[in-house]
Amino acid sequence: MRKIQPINNYVLIEVTKTEEKTEGGIFIPDTAREKPRDGEVISIATGASDEINIGDRVIYKEFSGTEVANEGEKYLLVPASDIFAKYVEVDSI
Repeated sequence: MRKIQPINNYVLIEVTKTEEKTEGGIFIPDTAREKPRDGEVISIATGASDEINIGDRVIYKEFSGTEVANEGEKYLLVPASDIFAKYVEVDSI
């Protein structure tokens, strides 16, 4: 098994999958689906960011990154500087 290890301040992200069908069962073509802008961090280049960890769900710039595939799975290589935020758990008030 081979693993992708980002270098040069890049972050490997597994993009959040979009729905292929509506609730009514109508197929949504790729061209009509909204492009996801968030996903789960799979791997990080050494020194890319102290604020991002493997497993974090992050939000990145809309047209950022390069699509790559490994072992049949699709990923996105995104510069760490293009990541805006990450989802965090908060306590209920």
